[in-house]
Amino acid sequence: MSPQNPDTAKPSLPGSSPPAAVIVLAAGAGTRMKSRIPKILHPLGGLSMVGHALEAARGLEPHALAVVVRHERERVARHITELDGGVHLVDQDDVPGTGRAVQVALDALDVDAGRPLSGTVVVTYGDVPLLTSETLVALVKAHNDGANAVTVLTAVLDDATGYGRIERAADGTVTAIVEHKDATAAQLAIREVNSGIYAFDAGILRSSLLQVDADNSQGEMYLTDVLGIARAGGGRVAAIVATDRWQVEGANDRVQLAHLGAELNRRVLERWMRAGVSIVDPATTWIDATVLLAEDVTILPGTQLHGATKVARDAVVGPGTTLTDVQVGEGASVIRTHGTGARIGAGASVGPFTYLRPGTVLGEDGKIGAFYETKNVTVGRGSKLSHLGYAGDAEIGEYTNIGCGNITANYDGVSKHRTVIGSHVRTSSNTVFVAPVTVGNGAYTGAGAVIRKDVPPGALAVSFAPQQTTEGWVSEKRPGSAAAEAAEAARILASTDTPSTPIEEGGHA
Repeated sequence: MSPQNPDTAKPSLPGSSPPAAVIVLAAGAGTRMKSRIPKILHPLGGLSMVGHALEAARGLEPHALAVVVRHERERVARHITELDGGVHLVDQDDVPGTGRAVQVALDALDVDAGRPLSGTVVVTYGDVPLLTSETLVALVKAHNDGANAVTVLTAVLDDATGYGRIERAADGTVTAIVEHKDATAAQLAIREVNSGIYAFDAGILRSSLLQVDADNSQGEMYLTDVLGIARAGGGRVAAIVATDRWQVEGANDRVQLAHLGAELNRRVLERWMRAGVSIVDPATTWIDATVLLAEDVTILPGTQLHGATKVARDAVVGPGTTLTDVQVGEGASVIRTHGTGARIGAGASVGPFTYLRPGTVLGEDGKIGAFYETKNVTVGRGSKLSHLGYAGDAEIGEYTNIGCGNITANYDGVSKHRTVIGSHVRTSSNTVFVAPVTVGNGAYTGAGAVIRKDVPPGALAVSFAPQQTTEGWVSEKRPGSAAAEAAEAARILASTDTPSTPIEEGGHA
C-alpha cells in the first residue's frame, strides 16, 4: 500500500464561487526575528511560513493569487516562484502600510486581468503558518452569504494585549477596530481581537483605499481604515470568530516560531495517529507536514521525518532515526539511521548506526547494517551489506553478501569511478574494490583482498603477501616502552615455566 495523506479532501464553497483573488502580504522586514533569513522564509514543519500561507490560499482556488514583496525582494520572490509558479509577485513601493500593500496588489491584478476585478478579495499574511483553507472557506462563505462589504476574521483571546479590539453593534456587525494603544479601559476589557485577515468586496475595497491616507503617527496607510470608510458608505461590516486561535497566530520572533512549530507538529502527529499510524512517543517525534505515511506504520521514539519522506504500510522507523526525502517500503525496518534522498525496498532492514546518503537504493529484502555509509549505490534484492563498510558509486546485484569491513575506493583524487558487483557474490572481510572494477556473478574474494582488476564470474580473487616476522623487534626499536617490558616479561615466563609433574595413580600431589 502506498503512503496516504489524511487530509486529501479539499474544502469547498457550497453555493458560492471561488474568490476573485487572494492577496498575501509578505513585504515586512521582520526585524524581531534577528536573522539574515527573511522572516517569512523561516521553516516550519517542512515548509517556509509563506509556503504554508500559499497552501492555505490555494485551497480557496482563487482566480488570482498575489503576493506583495519588498524586503529581500529577490530572495523572497525566487523562493515563492519555486513554490508556486502561478503567483503574481507585486512590489510594494516606498509608501508604507498594509493599506498601500493591498492597493498596489489590487492595481496589479486589475491590470493583469485587463479590467477591474469584481467579486471577493481575501487578504491574508505570509507569517500565519497554521491558518487553513477551511477557515478561509468559512470566511468567504460568511462574506458572500451576508452580502458584506468587509468581513473580518477574529479570535477571542484570554490575553488580548497588543491586539486591536473588535467593537460590535447590537446586530453583531463591526462598528470599529480599536488599536490597543488607543483603547479605553472598557475597550481593553474586550477579548475579541482583529486577526488582520479579511474578505472584501473588490469594488468597495478599491474605492475605499483611494480615501485612505498616511496622516498618522506612523506615516502608514492602514488597511483597517477601509472598514470605517466602507461602513460610512453604507456597507455592511461583519466578523466571524475563528474557533481555533492558533490559526491566526503570527510569528514575529523565534520564540513564537518555536511555539507555532510545536503546535503544528502536535497536530500533524495527532492526525497521523487517527489515520492509523502508531507513534510510540509523540513527545520525541517530529514529522513534517509534507511527509506521507500509510496505515500500520510504527514510529519509535526519537524519530524525525522530513521533506518528501514516504513510509509504506507495516514499516517500522526508529528509534533515533532522521530521514529526509527518503522512501521506505512496506514492512521495512529502519533503526538508528540518518538518511537523505534514499529508497528502501519492501522488507529491507537498515541500521543501527547507518548513514544513507543521496542516491542510495536498497532493494527488496536487502540489508544495510551497522556502521555502514552508502552513497549513489544500488543494492539488489536480498543483498546484504551487514557491517562496518562504505559503498559509494556502486551497483550490487541480487543476493550478494558483502563482508565486514569492505569498501569501494571510488575516488582517485580527481574523479569518481564506479564499482559493479554481480549477483550471488561472496566477499570476505576487509576487501577493497579499487574502482573502476567489475566483479562477475557468483565470484568470491579472500580476506584482505585488494581488487584492482575485473574478476570473472565464479572466480576467487585473493591478494597474497608472505607474512614476515622479525623476532625481538620491539625490544630493539622500542626499548623501555610498556610493550617492550610486557614482551620481556612474557619471554622470562616462557623460559622458566616447566610442565607440571604428572601424579601417579594413587599418589599425592
